[in-house]
Amino acid sequence: MRLNLTQVFFFILTSSLWAQVQVEVNPPENIKTVIFGGPTEDQFPVVELGETIKLEFDDTTASESDYYYKIVHCDYDWQPSQLLKSQYLNGVDNQRITNYENSYSTLQSYSNYKLTIPNENVGLKVSGNFVLEIYNDSYELQFSRRFVVFKDVVTVGGTVKRSRDFNFINEKQVVQLSINAGNFQLVNPKKEVKIAILQNYQWETALYDIAPQYTIGTELVYKYDQETSFFGGNEFLNFDTSDLRAPTSQISRIEVNELYNHYLFSNTYRANKPYSYFPDINGDFVIRTLQGEDNSREAEYTKVHFSLPYDELLELDEVYVFGKFNNYALSEENKMTYNENNGMMEAAIKLKQGFYNYKYVIKREDGTIEINTIDGNFHFTENSYLILVYYRNFGDLYDSIIGVGSANSRNISN
Repeated sequence: MRLNLTQVFFFILTSSLWAQVQVEVNPPENIKTVIFGGPTEDQFPVVELGETIKLEFDDTTASESDYYYKIVHCDYDWQPSQLLKSQYLNGVDNQRITNYENSYSTLQSYSNYKLTIPNENVGLKVSGNFVLEIYNDSYELQFSRRFVVFKDVVTVGGTVKRSRDFNFINEKQVVQLSINAGNFQLVNPKKEVKIAILQNYQWETALYDIAPQYTIGTELVYKYDQETSFFGGNEFLNFDTSDLRAPTSQISRIEVNELYNHYLFSNTYRANKPYSYFPDINGDFVIRTLQGEDNSREAEYTKVHFSLPYDELLELDEVYVFGKFNNYALSEENKMTYNENNGMMEAAIKLKQGFYNYKYVIKREDGTIEINTIDGNFHFTENSYLILVYYRNFGDLYDSIIGVGSANSRNISN
């Protein structure tokens, strides 16, 4: 069979589209406070097939713009799967988000949008990796978020150990796990089963492509040291702006101009200091206001001012304020600048009222991102770990998720 030039071009184009990894796209400046979650409090949807996923975000133009959503099914490596939409969706996506209301009694006006899946228009048929994409009325992609859907088929257990590598014994944590297939038949588990391990629900540092170390009957055992290790990091810093007018142990002063301005106490470098535990929510944030009853529409936007003394270890590289509130992105909005008058690195970020975790990261000139240089790595640090178990039998068109496990370093052992 011969192909003409048009067919060849189409084949190359579609092949390149299929090969594109679906990364999370962060929103433009007018879209803020993207909250995306499932039944748990964590803003990271890990849901069993049939459970509800909820998305919420604000548009600070307050123009009641039209936004649309699409759902993309992906394989283990986050490339779009071979499934047709009719094979992974009940109903149709590409629908307008109709649940939106404007803020009231706030200095910063905004429109608040909410979306739940499944809804009357669409539901999910299969498990696996998914990407939710949000478009404006010009069909321009505004932002996207990953989520995972699983079927509870196998049992996953995990524990966190201290590293046995003496080079990192005080800095790293090791996740050891086992998968018990039970009555679920695995013919060739090293080929059929893949896992992903995430620390604090961050895809950027996730570990992939780790084969089981050995099998015992129906159990797959992963008792590695280096292969499943993570740097411990440090507890996240935090602040709370739930009460607009009350300074706290983190907030030094408050000013009111066109918006409220909350000035945080300057932070310090913690890498060379002894580890000290204080509770955090592992980088997450919670929207809440004491000035109203509706957190979605009555919470105010404030400018939060961060400061960090300049230090030689920063050199002339870029420093960013980093957390789930900006999806761990390194953007101009959360980039710090040097104030030569006081010797401080400073940033002012517009954030909705609530409780926030954050830390400081460095982006070197060569593009290397150093997450823990400023705050340090400690094996004592409390971190949560998510274990995803993927399965693809011979002849299957996609990677399903057949089990989910979790572990926490709170009870880390040797």
